[in-house]
Amino acid sequence: MIGIFNDNFPPVLDGVGITAQNYAHWLKEIGHDVSVVTPYAPNMQEVLATASYPIHRYISVPIPFRSPYRYGLPYLDISFMRQWNKMKFDLVHAHCPFTTGRLAHKIAQKQQIPLVATFHSKYRQDFEHNVRCKPIVDWMVKHIIQFYEKADEVWIPLPAVEETLREYGFKGHVEVVENGNDFYTSKAKIAIMREAMRNELGIAPNETMLLFVGQHTWEKNISFILESLALMKDQPFYFFMVGTGYAVHAIRTLIAQLGLSHRVTLLGCIHDRERLKRIYAAADIFLFPSLYDTCGLVVREAAAMHTPSLLLRESTAATAITDGVNGFLTHNNPMDFSQQIIYLMEHKEEMRRVGERASKTISRSWESVMEEVVLRYRDLQESYRFKHGK
Repeated sequence: MIGIFNDNFPPVLDGVGITAQNYAHWLKEIGHDVSVVTPYAPNMQEVLATASYPIHRYISVPIPFRSPYRYGLPYLDISFMRQWNKMKFDLVHAHCPFTTGRLAHKIAQKQQIPLVATFHSKYRQDFEHNVRCKPIVDWMVKHIIQFYEKADEVWIPLPAVEETLREYGFKGHVEVVENGNDFYTSKAKIAIMREAMRNELGIAPNETMLLFVGQHTWEKNISFILESLALMKDQPFYFFMVGTGYAVHAIRTLIAQLGLSHRVTLLGCIHDRERLKRIYAAADIFLFPSLYDTCGLVVREAAAMHTPSLLLRESTAATAITDGVNGFLTHNNPMDFSQQIIYLMEHKEEMRRVGERASKTISRSWESVMEEVVLRYRDLQESYRFKHGK
């Protein structure tokens, strides 16, 4: 049995939660026993009903000012702890360094099995948003690194992420294991999806559809996007945002202040992956100027639907992009960003070619990723048994 541990899981939507869900789904699909451990979240009934693997939940409370995230309290959940003490695993994989990740470490110690830990996020930025005291933030980062130092293997989704881990103080070995996506579709179907969704959204053929999918938080650099669009609001474009987060109300206010209400539409959370796929297909450009994200799963989802992304040269997520080949890059200022969008609006054929190349170079199926993951799990189990004389 393989255990997938993470502090959030659909219906709480973000890149790490979707990654954990796909690990569980595809491991099960290719014939492995798997179960998920995660905090309780409201409206999980559909996920529980459709999952082909068990999901063990424990009680949680909302994290103030960080909606929709929750803080797990496993040791207060007597029913869960009874289950936890009976769980038997061959290997556990933690996708976070917090409560659920530490549960994975405890069970790995107790059962003498390997622990894999994937480093997904720039946690320091999260801490700095909520804690204004640098020594406390430094302590919190140190606490995280202590968790990764306890893992038998540490994985990162891109080579460039190693730099962040080293900045945080991690000195151990890391392995690069890419993320996949579940949006593979034929070129002909993408064209059909694109036309249908653009008609539904009211986007004319001569208008440009811009898109952002992700948590509506300031860490995602959403204010940068809106400031850039304010410089070109007389252009024929419409910008759609998918997701939710603690900053959603402030984002609405900023949209109005910048005079963009007629250009920007917030679609909220979209749990239907097929509908989200169609929205990606309808877009001309995916905007992702985040300096926070390490990998940017959404960039790969957009690429799978032949939609190229515009990122900042300075970002970690941009390291997989070659400008003008499988995506577009610009400098970290709103004027450059807006000018690049205007250029692309005038060169639709270039956007189309780059989107197709992106689908071939940065978009990989979860099924192929899981085949690699299983081999890595087996190698780790063998080396663990050899190391511990088992």
